[in-house]
Amino acid sequence: MKFIYTLLFYLAIPFLLLRLIWRGFRAPDYLKRWPERFGFISSRTSQSPLIWVHAVSVGEVEASRPLVKGLQENYPQHQLLITTMTPTGSERVKRLFGQKVLHVYLPYDMPFAIKRFLKAMRPQFGIIMETELWPNLLLTCHKQHIPLVIANARLSERSAKGYQRFAKFSRQMLQSLPLIATQTQADRQRFQALGAPAERVHAVGNLKYEINLPASLHEQAEAMRSMWGNRPVWIAASTHEGEEEIILNAAKQVRAKFNDLLLVIVPRHPERFDRVAGLCRKSGLKTLRRSENKPCPSTTQVLVVDTMGELPLFYAAADLSLIGGSMVPHGGHNLLEPAALGRAVITGPHYFNFTEITERFLQFGAVVKVNNSVELAQAVSQLLADPKRRAEMGEAGLDLINQSKGASARLLNLIQRHIHHA
Repeated sequence: MKFIYTLLFYLAIPFLLLRLIWRGFRAPDYLKRWPERFGFISSRTSQSPLIWVHAVSVGEVEASRPLVKGLQENYPQHQLLITTMTPTGSERVKRLFGQKVLHVYLPYDMPFAIKRFLKAMRPQFGIIMETELWPNLLLTCHKQHIPLVIANARLSERSAKGYQRFAKFSRQMLQSLPLIATQTQADRQRFQALGAPAERVHAVGNLKYEINLPASLHEQAEAMRSMWGNRPVWIAASTHEGEEEIILNAAKQVRAKFNDLLLVIVPRHPERFDRVAGLCRKSGLKTLRRSENKPCPSTTQVLVVDTMGELPLFYAAADLSLIGGSMVPHGGHNLLEPAALGRAVITGPHYFNFTEITERFLQFGAVVKVNNSVELAQAVSQLLADPKRRAEMGEAGLDLINQSKGASARLLNLIQRHIHHA
């Protein structure tokens, strides 16, 4: 099975290159640093032991923050390496950690690339955020006696069924891992059912609950709100293809009741900034782009945030938030950041990537679920008209977050216990 998988990966190289080129037309950073994606990186000169953390993109980098901080405190003599797969993830690593960590792209899952990467970096052990189960990576690390931890692991029923089709191969991968730290007990049971040894799988909670936002954020948000004027503000964050039309249609309905509404749209991917801004203008709404660095007057109806790293500020400045990726079948995004700011949150029906968190928030009335543009307009209108309910939702969300902290401390304890020579 491993041979077939590897052969298919090698055959796919031309298509991988074409995909990089295609994505590069929209996001030029995809055209840079190609050698890293094939394991061609400079060897590390430092003799300090190295801990390696892999975080695919922005969301995983954000979730790794408390873990990285804990590693720096617990292993002060170690260097830290953070790998990502996307340019946006790379940019987030630089913004959050600067020169305190090393950073390269993780190579594609081909034996020669993985071996080059491991030879150059010489990690003592690695931590893979979420559930990035790359067979050659896992099995090569096992063969070279480099322990790998899967952290903040989640495994949906659908994904578990997919792995079950290759039961023997999946079992071999999972049994090579000394530690799998899952988000929930249900995730833990699914990993065990696939063959992961029970004593190596632990449910520690979700690292994403451990959000530390700057104390100055609310002050910055208040200053921004004062420039916008005293009017209702609704943010649609991390939106995907096909969602903006739904949101703009709902905003027109909301504007019938709140004619001074400001809609803030934050597209998930930078390569879509131009398209989304054009779509807003084409819809007849007076649109401003954040990158224009102009004041946002009361006549502006839509603000398109086409800059990176400012989402928490705009969450703090809004009255309520819609979580993108949930109005179309993308699987949603993390609703914890606006909740940590005490904001009322709305989600669409497609939140399967964040089922556990979203279901808990629904159960405690900290989020409202809508199914279409009409329901979205109704929910936004009702919440904008009811500040008391918005405040209650915000308090419920904050309570849930405070109850769920501590996953990073539990994970660090397990790493010290399971990774013998850490």
